Amino acid sequence: MSFCDHCEGQRFDRAQVLRLLRATRRRLRAEAPACSADDALALAIQAVRTLEIPHLEPVEDYLETDVVH
Repeated sequence: MSFCDHCEGQRFDRAQVLRLLRATRRRLRAEAPACSADDALALAIQAVRTLEIPHLEPVEDYLETDVVH
């Protein structure tokens, strides 16, 4: 069983975003421990916007193997 390209891409994108958010959290803890929630969220949103995440269209062709979509 495998994931279709669309879902595999989403899994990769999610992992990429989570890594970036964790790095942003570590940076905030080190540089600005008294940062407000609003400032922290603004920095997290800004960090995610810097990612280049491609848009993948789902493939409608059904394959012979099991594909999770």
